Amino acid sequence: MKITVLNTGGTFNKRYNPIKGQLEVPTDNIALDKIVKSCHNVEFDIKNIVSKDSLEFTQEDRETILENILNSKNDKIIIIHGTDTVDLTSKFIEDKIAGKKIVFTGAMVPMSIDEVEATMNFSQAIGFLNAPIEDGIYLSMHGVVVPASKLVKNRELGQFLIS
Repeated sequence: MKITVLNTGGTFNKRYNPIKGQLEVPTDNIALDKIVKSCHNVEFDIKNIVSKDSLEFTQEDRETILENILNSKNDKIIIIHGTDTVDLTSKFIEDKIAGKKIVFTGAMVPMSIDEVEATMNFSQAIGFLNAPIEDGIYLSMHGVVVPASKLVKNRELGQFLIS
């Protein structure tokens, strides 16, 4: 099985820059590379396409994501995305895509700080794409994969909940 992974940045990828004293979104795939190294039965086509915190996303960034989805030869796609605006991007693409299974995922804690959440959410997305599912846009976070519109970020609790 082959999965295209569109890495757009977000907290999932953030690393601490000791010179600036802040977390930054890098332009590499180091966080993702650690996970896919253990996936022996899946071939990945990884593309780093935006490299931003999702709060900084522009309409042009969402158009770039859409363009990469449309140009992908694979019908199975995972999008690493920041959790703050994943709802906006999934809504933006929902009526523009057909014939593909797309799973958005991310993390609220950077992989560089704690590997568990990012690894779990990404692995869950892989497993979901291995199942016989319908084409659509899904979100993989905190133990579930559901249609993207059914999972909502509760900022007070700091977690995603089924709506």
